[in-house]
Amino acid sequence: MTYLETVEFLFARLPYFTRDGKSAIKKDLHNTLKICELLGNPQTKFKCIHIAGTNGKGSVSNMLSAIFQAHGYKTGLYTSPHLKDFRERIRVNGEMISEQFVIDFTEKIIPHLNSIQPSFFEITVAMCFDYFANQGIEYAIIETGLGGRLDSTNIINPILSVITNIGMDHADLLGDTLQKIAFEKAGIIKENVPVVIGESSKETDFVFENKAEACNSKIYFADRNVRFYNTEIETDLKGIYQEKNSVTVLQAIEVLKSIGMPFNDYTAAKALQNVRGLTNFRGRWEILNQKPMTIADTGHNAHGLSLVIQQLKSEKYNKLHIVFGMVKDKDRNPVLELLPKDALYYFCQPNLPRALNAVNLKEECETLGLYGEAYSSVHSAYAAAKINAKHDDLIFIGGSTFVVAEVL
Repeated sequence: MTYLETVEFLFARLPYFTRDGKSAIKKDLHNTLKICELLGNPQTKFKCIHIAGTNGKGSVSNMLSAIFQAHGYKTGLYTSPHLKDFRERIRVNGEMISEQFVIDFTEKIIPHLNSIQPSFFEITVAMCFDYFANQGIEYAIIETGLGGRLDSTNIINPILSVITNIGMDHADLLGDTLQKIAFEKAGIIKENVPVVIGESSKETDFVFENKAEACNSKIYFADRNVRFYNTEIETDLKGIYQEKNSVTVLQAIEVLKSIGMPFNDYTAAKALQNVRGLTNFRGRWEILNQKPMTIADTGHNAHGLSLVIQQLKSEKYNKLHIVFGMVKDKDRNPVLELLPKDALYYFCQPNLPRALNAVNLKEECETLGLYGEAYSSVHSAYAAAKINAKHDDLIFIGGSTFVVAEVL
């Protein structure tokens, strides 16, 4: 198969959360362990940092990867989902996995698909570990896909675990309370492995403290470390929410230094100023155009979008145009209630089966005082916004990772 045929095969042949929703989730680690056993357990051949959380885990993962790369370590980075190319999920020193490796790995694993029946995500995680071992990396930054305890990435034994924060998202899969969601995320805490919690909360702190105590793991709450708030943190990742992510990263680096890693503060600071250049990270408060100012952000739940909306309110513009779409299996009301009523909306649906119909989204939003037109595609919605917006207006694109992906 060619590369494009291979990726299409993976998308079409395997259960895929982006397409199928929760039916694609396998609620144990058996398949991932079985595949990795066939591959010679590549996940044991390098050291890992494991990252979970409701929001910010992608930013934290890329920041940490940038810092490791800047210190000369050959660094693997695994994140999901991708925006434009499947290979974005698996990188070494900022470079995507080669097309040929994707082809070769898939051909190698095809004979085992019927007996194991893995999901798309399980295959992708195994591919990531196999590629990192093949490339001889020293460290891997591994972002969970969903949750933590039963996430396919949770077969690793990291040197540090990081949980960025806890918010209400994927309640149908992770639980309908913050405590239940925290329990799932806490599943990445391992025996005698330190854990950093990015944002403390009286509702969930005890969940992490109890798990850390049971695992004999030292626990660090980044936002309780006053020293970091006297530090001026600069990063090329824009968005006010990156301040919280930066504090989480600084705490992680401090813990890693305490266990013997020779990080240099100046090198780390310079790396944070060049995260995009080092890792090719995209989609977070990304400025696509100046006149009119056009910003895309992948924030898609109430916890994350509240900070995005807060920043939008601080921007200067004449009229706000919002290109907005969602998936239909999200709890929408908490998100929609955050949206500004003085904006003109371009409701759209990304090109995937889980997408919420744009007309239905428009009707739901009208009951909340949010008005605009429905468009059959992301591109037609964005095109209409560009036609209507004047130079001193602002266009915001968001609501779903998949909306941003199609614009990019």
